[in-house]
Amino acid sequence: MLTLEQAAKRFGETQALHPIDLTVAPGRTLVVIGPSGCGKSTLLGLMNGLVSPDAGRVTFDGTVLTRETVTAVRRRMGYVIQEGGLFPHVTAAANITLMARVLGWERERITARLGALARLTHFPEDALVRYPGELSGGQRQRVGLMRALMLDPDVLLLDEPLGALDPLIRFELQAELRAIFSRLAKTVVMVTHDLAEAAFFADTIVLLRAGRIVQQGGIEELSAAPADPFVTRFIEAQRGHWPDAGVRL
Repeated sequence: MLTLEQAAKRFGETQALHPIDLTVAPGRTLVVIGPSGCGKSTLLGLMNGLVSPDAGRVTFDGTVLTRETVTAVRRRMGYVIQEGGLFPHVTAAANITLMARVLGWERERITARLGALARLTHFPEDALVRYPGELSGGQRQRVGLMRALMLDPDVLLLDEPLGALDPLIRFELQAELRAIFSRLAKTVVMVTHDLAEAAFFADTIVLLRAGRIVQQGGIEELSAAPADPFVTRFIEAQRGHWPDAGVRL
């Protein structure tokens, strides 16, 4: 569904991503993890065309992302940015339905889709008329997810979608999100800094360091057969978040 072929990106003097080869299989969940500044968000930006590679190429479902193709491709992607990224001056419903209205969907179709998404995400329909500042953190994240799902995209891209939430709300939304991914059978790419969260969601984990892929595979593979001492150090640094500390994996 998504392929990066020797894709690289530099910002000024900083090489954010060295040439990377990566394939995201249809219907699977790939989680990108690594320390701050390792290139996680840049990698996600390459996938949705918000960032253009300096070298190599990015392909979505057989189409190379270029200036000419990126707009059409983005309509087949749902994007959830950090802390939701909602427009504060319009209601939850207006945030969710923005692109559908831009594309000229009929009112009945918009209303039906909005109701279906509210039920899917367990969002109270009477809260759809509220503004983002009147919603809880968990509700704002649900609105961001509904907005990403509005056009029924083939791929969901999520950049630290739960990072700003308190632990209890984050725990509850993890279970809801994984159930939604399973029910919709979407291709999902998620960025997180939390290894336990990555293990909970991922079919495949991609561990980055300094703009390079150190290792990719399941959590068992990373733990039992680390490709580099950094993998072991990264896992050991997060041992406090493993199941014996009460956090779901």
